[in-house]
Amino acid sequence: MPKLAAFAKGFIKQLVSGEMSIYEWIDLADGLRVDGLEFYFNYADLKDKNNWPKIRAAVEAKGMTIPMMCASPDFTIPDPKLRQIEVDKEIAAIEMSAALGAKYCRVLSGQRRKDITYEAGMNYVVESINACIPTAEKVGVTLILENHYKDDFWTEPEFAQMMDVFVDLVNRIPSKSFAVNFDPSNAIAAGEEPLELLEKVKHRVVTMHASDRYLANGTVEDLRKAEGGTAGYVSFFKHGVIGKGLNDYDAIFSTLKAVGFDGWISIEDGVDGMDQMYESAKFLQEKIKKYWPEYKVR
Repeated sequence: MPKLAAFAKGFIKQLVSGEMSIYEWIDLADGLRVDGLEFYFNYADLKDKNNWPKIRAAVEAKGMTIPMMCASPDFTIPDPKLRQIEVDKEIAAIEMSAALGAKYCRVLSGQRRKDITYEAGMNYVVESINACIPTAEKVGVTLILENHYKDDFWTEPEFAQMMDVFVDLVNRIPSKSFAVNFDPSNAIAAGEEPLELLEKVKHRVVTMHASDRYLANGTVEDLRKAEGGTAGYVSFFKHGVIGKGLNDYDAIFSTLKAVGFDGWISIEDGVDGMDQMYESAKFLQEKIKKYWPEYKVR
């Protein structure tokens, strides 16, 4: 049976800078009545590993867990020494995940650099992820590759943003400690069809980022034209309340249900405030219960 987590999408910059403490976010998120909180590896309060037991205890005291860690390694750097630094950072995130009780740690491909070929980039990424897998296996964490658009702190979009590249990368790493974190909105951001991508990787999906987007103006075709190489999200493609955007959650959840999905669904919402996140949480709780009737809201 799936469980519902929340990710502090609307507060990530404040949590990274230390302007907002992780304990403030834990208290805020408690009202969502979710089962867990997905963390981002670069939160200021996580810098000191001595804080980890206290942070984990604070989450668990609310009746939640930390199921997922959102990390953002950049594995397409041509310089092998600099690439190794990214591998080391991902390994540190995996170890942090395990210490906090998380069973899943996100991994990315890296930035779509214009000075590398497809095969060179793919080889860098596969080699780097494979270098992280032994640590993941040792501590009982599964690496989850997200069909991603761009980390907030990057200048270029994701190397494996487009469906054909993403599926190729997934197929090149058959390890049981490597799986997929599906984000339907990121497929739309790529100008592609999320259900088509889901169909290709559904048997590898173990977690999901639940979000929804809408077009403030223009069309999906305009989005496809604007996508190529842009360093930021297209201005007219907006985050909104889940269930009110372009994603078909009935089709998504019925597909996941059919393949026996029982992982975590993490709310990636709230960029316009907590009221939006409360509405999204309620929508997802009701939708999960529709497909998994045994699900109970905390």
